[in-house]
Amino acid sequence: MTAIPGVIAADQKWKFIWQQAGNNGDGIVGTNDGGLLIAQNDSSDVLKLDRNGKTSVAYKDTHTGGALSMSPKGALFVVERGLRQRVEQLAPQRRVHADMFMGEPLDCIGGVINDITADSKGGVYFTMGGLFYADRTGKVTRYGENLNTNGVILSADEKTLYVTNGMFGAPMGAVAAFDVQPDGSLTNQREFVKLMAGGGDGSTIDSEGRLYVTSGAGVEVIDKTGKHLGVIPTPRGIISCAFGGSDKKTLFGLLRGGTDADGNDVANVAQVWSIPMIAQGYKGRAK
Repeated sequence: MTAIPGVIAADQKWKFIWQQAGNNGDGIVGTNDGGLLIAQNDSSDVLKLDRNGKTSVAYKDTHTGGALSMSPKGALFVVERGLRQRVEQLAPQRRVHADMFMGEPLDCIGGVINDITADSKGGVYFTMGGLFYADRTGKVTRYGENLNTNGVILSADEKTLYVTNGMFGAPMGAVAAFDVQPDGSLTNQREFVKLMAGGGDGSTIDSEGRLYVTSGAGVEVIDKTGKHLGVIPTPRGIISCAFGGSDKKTLFGLLRGGTDADGNDVANVAQVWSIPMIAQGYKGRAK
């Protein structure tokens, strides 16, 4: 690990915490007690991983639940990928938040509902090939042009939305940015930064407004002006990342693949690893 000033010290190492067979979801969320919430597609459970690496089931029957997001007010949402895809609110009350677009089921958009970020207005932004906003009433609106989206995250002040843009056929990924209006609508689409590698998956932010984007290179760190600061390499390909721990100075990564009891690589496994940071996650929101 090469130092990134103000972000991570030199020679820090990732620590393995946990793995489980099955298709684990994209968006992990840190909890106030130093643990994580992890959605699992295969079992339709949301697991709570405590600081000691032990798991329990926090929510069941999530209809092939994938990425999670918790709003600044504590509302927890999950994107659900089974037939009749939807956004469900899990807490404080459990209910379907959005499952229709222009009078048709979300499935009619095509593709798989992917990642999510919740705002303080009661709405959520989610990706499904394109970029969508479901307001507090569940009304869904599409935004953006020429987008091949995956990960999505709001800035701390909720004035900017960042979404990864894989750009069909391009060797490098990118991140697009939008200005967020008071009603949650989006304007001024622009390219925020080109990534150093292909892809561009889950994202998070820190207390200084830096953006952390997972890609083929690892975790790419970008400052709030769009300047690339460096890469935190990972032991395996990484799907998603989130700040957590009691002081939010631990970066957690959900990594692709794992090993069996004999140490052989197996594909249908996801692992959680952690690494200590100088940077601190934004305490106003769970991720």
